[in-house]
Amino acid sequence: MMERLIRDASKASPAIDFDPVSGVLRMQGESYPENTFEFFRPIMAWLRDYLAQAAAPVSMELELSYLNTGSIKCLMDMFDLLDAHHQEGKAARIVWRYHANNPRALETAEEFAEDLSLPFLIEQHP
Repeated sequence: MMERLIRDASKASPAIDFDPVSGVLRMQGESYPENTFEFFRPIMAWLRDYLAQAAAPVSMELELSYLNTGSIKCLMDMFDLLDAHHQEGKAARIVWRYHANNPRALETAEEFAEDLSLPFLIEQHP
């Protein structure tokens, strides 16, 4: 059994909670770490390993208010892994939550959703 991946949020990086038991992968906060690719490297490795053995449905739940360019690239790579998982006939989805006062987060979600075949739910929070 894989270990749960938990990272506390910092000023520049999101909170991460990837639970292999529930299949829910949560990211919340802002994402502009100084070395984005270094920050996301262990998260990507965990996701690859998890998807290689996941039998149950996988749900990535995001509530990200700000992303820098590197974070967008890393998220796209993660979404591609989930999309490939979905295309193999395995259950996977993305839930993107945004606040009504943050139209840029909505636009970002819509741009991501255009390029993916898996279910991509966009939910507004007041």
